Amino acid sequence: MAQPKTHEHSSPARGPSEPEVPEPSLAERARTLMHLGPIGSLCTLSLKRPGWPFGSIMPYALDSQGRPIFLISTMAMHTKNLLADARASLLVAQPEVAGDPLGAARVTLMGQVDRVPKDESDAVRHTYLARHANASYWVDFGDFAFYRMAIVDVYYVGGFGVMGWVTAEDYQGACVDPLADQASGLLQRMNAERAGDLLAFARGSGYAQAEDARLTAMDRLGLHLRLRTGERVQGVRLAFPCAVTNAQDAEQLLDEMMRQAQAQA
Repeated sequence: MAQPKTHEHSSPARGPSEPEVPEPSLAERARTLMHLGPIGSLCTLSLKRPGWPFGSIMPYALDSQGRPIFLISTMAMHTKNLLADARASLLVAQPEVAGDPLGAARVTLMGQVDRVPKDESDAVRHTYLARHANASYWVDFGDFAFYRMAIVDVYYVGGFGVMGWVTAEDYQGACVDPLADQASGLLQRMNAERAGDLLAFARGSGYAQAEDARLTAMDRLGLHLRLRTGERVQGVRLAFPCAVTNAQDAEQLLDEMMRQAQAQA
């Protein structure tokens, strides 16, 4: 049976005898979150108020290296800021988890944002419009152009007690998790249709006092459960017996894990 790993609000240190549960690297998780989130918050350095950050809601697409691409107008304040100082950051957050925004993952990319060279504009245009089809209505306006962030550094937060810096090289070399586009639907369906089974699964996995259990994340190596016992809330990591490559395999493995846990409860 999968071995549990627990993250609480207080982020306790791992005991010397507590087994390590395999997880994707922070670089993989950052790359996956950027793949999933088409809109972020772009912070530029204010031209009007030098040294002050200026935030903007910003749709983006990603190139093959995971670099954000923006379609922005020269009339926009963030564009004026970038033309004066190309340094910027982009914050992308996972949708709120179980009503707790601090329990959700988020990633901040820091880098230099410059206009895309003309010889790359056709490829960038195709990539961007594939993600934001509505932009086709204004992509050819004279004041709009494509810009791209050259990443300098990355900071990833995976919820309570999971955080760290990721180098630009590690981020750009990481792969998007194979469950990225399927996990959300699977989580929603399992939480809605099999809440009782998930609770029995948690209890059979060593959390006998749990009163509620919800799936909050899933990746190729395992899953996260959020457990409630009275007023106490904790996150638990459980590993799959083997890595998966699609949602069907993940669901089959989870079914088997739940049957084993219930049999041992």
